[in-house]
Amino acid sequence: MAVEALPLDSALVVKYQFELTPAGAPVVRQKGLNGVKHDATEEDLYDVAEALFSLVDYPVLQVLLKKNFELNKE
Repeated sequence: MAVEALPLDSALVVKYQFELTPAGAPVVRQKGLNGVKHDATEEDLYDVAEALFSLVDYPVLQVLLKKNFELNKE
């Protein structure tokens, strides 16, 4: 029996350096954008992350795309 993956919700998560500790270690934080369309391209989502973080002084360390699917037997 075949299994079908139905797209549910997706989230764009951006990890960024917030500040440095007194010892010089980076403090990493993250912001998420939920409700991302499942058919949005990875390139467009990356461009959105870059555009949003160009408005602040925090360097982006990592951009993640989290996709959730429901698996059903056909």
